[in-house]
Amino acid sequence: MNTRSKTYRILLLLLVLLPLVLLTSGCIPGDGKASTGNPAGFLWGIWHGWVAPVSLIIGIFKHNIRVYEVLNTGWWYDLGFYLAVVGGFGGLSFARRRGAK
Repeated sequence: MNTRSKTYRILLLLLVLLPLVLLTSGCIPGDGKASTGNPAGFLWGIWHGWVAPVSLIIGIFKHNIRVYEVLNTGWWYDLGFYLAVVGGFGGLSFARRRGAK
């Protein structure tokens, strides 16, 4: 692959990922959607695990935003969060290994 093709590929990736990151930032932990009457459950745990890197960066600038939703259902939320974090980061390392061959 030549340099120009690689540059276009990186630019296209950035043009797709940047709006995607901005759209997903509307559903991060600590945004006020969860309450004691309606705590975050298993599916929210999965979602929060997937957007954890974005939450971490936004949490540096907004102190009410956390990586992990405090108002959750407990074990089921934890399971969803853990599965998403491990599955998401594991998938990235698999893609890197496959591309290196």
